[in-house]
Amino acid sequence: MEENKEENLGQHNDSLEFKSRLPLEELCVAVAKIKTEIQKVIVGQEEMIDLLLVAMLAKGHVLIEGVPGIAKTITSKLFSKTLQVGFSRIQFTPDLMPSDVLGTSILNMKQGEFEFKKGPIFSNLILIDEINRAPAKTQSALFEVMEERQVTVDGHTYVMDEPFMVLATQNPIEQEGTYSLPEAQLDRFLFKIKLDYPTLDQEFDILKSHHARKSDAAIDQVESVLDPESLKTFQQLTSEIGIEEKILKYIAQIVVKTRNHPNLYLGGSPRASLAIMNASKASAAISGRDFVIPEDVKKVVVPALGHRIILSPEREMEGMTTETVIDGIVQSVEIPR
Repeated sequence: MEENKEENLGQHNDSLEFKSRLPLEELCVAVAKIKTEIQKVIVGQEEMIDLLLVAMLAKGHVLIEGVPGIAKTITSKLFSKTLQVGFSRIQFTPDLMPSDVLGTSILNMKQGEFEFKKGPIFSNLILIDEINRAPAKTQSALFEVMEERQVTVDGHTYVMDEPFMVLATQNPIEQEGTYSLPEAQLDRFLFKIKLDYPTLDQEFDILKSHHARKSDAAIDQVESVLDPESLKTFQQLTSEIGIEEKILKYIAQIVVKTRNHPNLYLGGSPRASLAIMNASKASAAISGRDFVIPEDVKKVVVPALGHRIILSPEREMEGMTTETVIDGIVQSVEIPR
């Protein structure tokens, strides 16, 4: 009798085993391979790599903030190498003009007409180093291309090739000679990732890794994993991830609470809600699930929302951070069951 009970219990557990309705196996394998390739060179920074992968699947752009020398640029380069897509790097400087980014029309002497020469923004993955070094006029050149994935020059519209992703870096110190990013531009980044110094153990591993590599270039250590067509397929799969109404309401409650919070001067817009939803779907896909759970929302809410809200001047002077406010809001909202 006891044996029959155990048998039935085993059968019951088998029937509860989770099976995804979407074919996410290849996606999960590709994500694991990308992580493995990047971690051949990069020590630590697991959260940044995870968030880059989430943003990639959610078709979002990423702003990476950190002090010099903590692998912001090299991680971005290695990430692009694993994706086997077109890569372009733009160093933003105070004298950079919008045409240096977008391109410009020049006169073709043979044909006697103007011809558009595409700028470095016309690629698949664009790394913008020190985005806050360029003036507002140049930064505004990114507004249309980041949101609508197209560029309009001299009345002509040029659509970007997919996949298209902007990775931008900025330095939180040395603010002399920099320009703050407008709120409208910050809102176009899916995530803002803040990086800190490595731990003692990680610093030790970095030294060992560099010593073992000797004169070999870091970029040569990494192999391509994913081609553009496969990436577009995975992005389409991610958009089909299921999300229940109670999770949507959970996201909406978090964002709406930022709009009337006593410690905030500016709350999140509907674009913030969409960013959290899309990033949550990508987080679920990477976990091999075809549906979103509250943990997916919690994982992405700080990097998706932190740069879209502004602390009140009093709280900022007290040293409060947007992360603290978001954590408090998330804890105050009932988790859907």
